[in-house]
Amino acid sequence: MFNTALDVIFYDVPTLTAQLTENDAPMSARGEKAPSRIVQFDALTNPEGSILLIDATTAPYVHKYTNVELFLTSPYQETRDVEIATITGVGSSALGSAALAWDISLALEKPVLAIVPGYGMADVILQALGGWFGFGLYDYLHAKSLIQNSLANVAPQTASIGRRLSASTPDAKTVHGAPVFRRGSGSSDVLHALLTYRETPFKLLVGHSKGALQIGNAIRSLAPERTHALRVVTLGCPIATNVDGVSYYQYLGLYDALGQLNMWGNLPDRWTPTWHSTNPILPPAMAAGKYAEDAMPGTDQSQNGYL
Repeated sequence: MFNTALDVIFYDVPTLTAQLTENDAPMSARGEKAPSRIVQFDALTNPEGSILLIDATTAPYVHKYTNVELFLTSPYQETRDVEIATITGVGSSALGSAALAWDISLALEKPVLAIVPGYGMADVILQALGGWFGFGLYDYLHAKSLIQNSLANVAPQTASIGRRLSASTPDAKTVHGAPVFRRGSGSSDVLHALLTYRETPFKLLVGHSKGALQIGNAIRSLAPERTHALRVVTLGCPIATNVDGVSYYQYLGLYDALGQLNMWGNLPDRWTPTWHSTNPILPPAMAAGKYAEDAMPGTDQSQNGYL
């Protein structure tokens, strides 16, 4: 419930909720099945994590996948055509993940893949240790991987809780039957697998807060042909620009104390007059959709006027 509340603060949940309700209204009024097939995004109803294919322009608007291998082998064309993926920050539920992806899908008029992390004991321990505020330090120390590995060794059943999605990747690694992280977190492992095994490479990755670090971890060990011409947008957490072939578009708010605390010497391309949130109801918020437009081919960045 705490993580779901954070999503309302940091992501444009009101727009997601209002537009899904508006889109579903005509069929609901006739007693027919609503176009949107998923209506419960909160952490309590989706604790194991998932992959959400969000298309704000086309019904049914949301497709949900809970297995990475099944997504990769899906017969549906939309799973192969999607070229944008997003990861949200520490503790985000499917609600925040869907809201960020919806924001970007609206702006670019394209489908967006949202990677929703599961909730495991390693997350509980890190948040109890203040990992929400010091995610840059914990990422540098690989704390989440160390906690998950330790749990897998001493309590594999407990370590398996909330890890169903990351355990479904083709290259998943286990200890005593419990999944462990190969690239720092479950979200990084899932994104790395998607980038590695999808026939069509992604063109754009967008990460907010710790999600940006997870993207950085996921792309670091990819083959060069999988990162060629890849664009990465970071919001509220600049990352190291150390992967060849990748173009980085990094935004950090002038009033974003959390992002500045976790930047660890990585400077943004643009300082924006914003704080850490992307929810426009809580200004000055980051315009995630508009910033993502800068990174897409054919856009004219000089016309946008961002700081």
